[in-house]
Amino acid sequence: MKKLSLAVCALLACMSLQAQLRFGNSPAQQGAPSELEKNIQKLVMASFVINNFYVDSVDSKKLVEDAIGGILSKLDPHSAYTNAKDTKKFTEPLEGSFEGIGVQFNMLEDTLLVIQPVPKGPSERVGILAGDRIVSVADTAIAGVKMSREEIMHRLRGKKGTIARLGVVRRGIRDTLRFDVKRDRIPVNSVDAAYMVTPSIGLIRFNNFAQTTHDEVVNAIQKLKKQGMTDLIIDLQQNSGGFLQAAADIASEFLPKGDMIVYTKGRSVPNQEFRSSGGSAFQQGRVAVLIDEYSASAAEILSGAIQDQDRGIVVGRRSFGKGLVQRPFDMPDGSMIRLTTARYYTPSGRSIQKPYEKGKMLDYARDVINRYNKGELTNADSIHFPDSLRYQTLRKGRTVYGGGGIMPDCFVPLDTTKYAKCYRELSAKSIIINANLRYMDKNRKKLAKTYTSFEKFKAEYEVPQDLIDNIFAEGEKQDIRPKDDEERQKATENIRLIIKGLVARDLWDMSEYFSIIYENDEVVRKAVELLSQQ
Repeated sequence: MKKLSLAVCALLACMSLQAQLRFGNSPAQQGAPSELEKNIQKLVMASFVINNFYVDSVDSKKLVEDAIGGILSKLDPHSAYTNAKDTKKFTEPLEGSFEGIGVQFNMLEDTLLVIQPVPKGPSERVGILAGDRIVSVADTAIAGVKMSREEIMHRLRGKKGTIARLGVVRRGIRDTLRFDVKRDRIPVNSVDAAYMVTPSIGLIRFNNFAQTTHDEVVNAIQKLKKQGMTDLIIDLQQNSGGFLQAAADIASEFLPKGDMIVYTKGRSVPNQEFRSSGGSAFQQGRVAVLIDEYSASAAEILSGAIQDQDRGIVVGRRSFGKGLVQRPFDMPDGSMIRLTTARYYTPSGRSIQKPYEKGKMLDYARDVINRYNKGELTNADSIHFPDSLRYQTLRKGRTVYGGGGIMPDCFVPLDTTKYAKCYRELSAKSIIINANLRYMDKNRKKLAKTYTSFEKFKAEYEVPQDLIDNIFAEGEKQDIRPKDDEERQKATENIRLIIKGLVARDLWDMSEYFSIIYENDEVVRKAVELLSQQ
């Protein structure tokens, strides 16, 4: 089935229907149409009748889009339709870049605050700094006017080579500064963090599998090797997946040439095998892969290949179980149908896809909640597999389990007591992040001058008590308060950790953020422990 074939079929059916209506030709006169042709003609006829005879005017475009979405909703949970606008949003992160001015930002009250300009990007080139407030674009105010985040992003982005005329307020300077920023291609990085956890163990965390992810991971491995890395933690927690080829390319850096990575089976498409090309980035060192209940698709392909080929250990909780292959079918208006055409299987023969009933999307969406309610996320004894789901790894013959998702070699339960209820509420209301933005706005220069290296910051920096007190005070204004001293103490510990991580992010980048935050992550600590024992 080729791209646009659905649109072509519909067009042909429409032409056929118009001819029948115009000339009165019956199907019998022309030869009996196939069942598929009858169904397509029926859809076209329904659209024709509604548009021409319904009592009120109708949005024919929306009717068609709703019809397509309705059809796909009766299939599997991952076949989907997206309109042109949503398709662009969906594909942009996977393409690895977009066109814009190149800043990381957050909203402080109703003002865009620059967290960091993208290194060597268009904004940095003209002199925009971390801490700047962008208050206007093309002489139109975007601050203090209750403009939506989407609208602000729309104004900042634009075609490469076009000019964004920005008004910028900078602390310590009375007048509004003016910058003409020439928009350019801005990279969207998949790798969130790459740093040394111990003198010999490195960690790489990436959030999806995009076109650029393989190169980013290889570069990160090379960087960590130069810092003394001999063993590696691959963090795929909450990684929702992406391109199959990206997963295969990354797996090839760890597996010998010819090793099976994943294969697919479908009804109407040829079966495919993806084998290692034998990359050279990390063929020797020990590997631990971190997964959780939100690791899906390509993340499961990579972790399943590492596990089945006995290349490393998988640590965490059973992954999501998204093992259906979607093929994109582009529509003429920029919309897209993503149709499931096959299933993924790990090298040992396990289907990654968890069970589902066609059309029952709500039950499927509640799967993680059901796992929690059954105790699967908090207690390994609550996880049961029938003998029919037993498989063997390919080198050591270890037992692994099918039935959907990747079950880790080492289970780490979800710690439901890790965060205080009060802390979760403060976080959900953005009280903590806004307090950090205000704190950094006032203290960025002083902090950068005091902590000239991340090592010094990590060892010496302490979150000011008055900042924590202000967060609790702001929470009380919104009726958020700890129930007792014990909860206040736990919430204080939570706040200290996240604020220190956010300050590190604002002064350096995400690697430094995770270096702070992961000091309190049970899955990372277990992986370090296991790699240290081997």
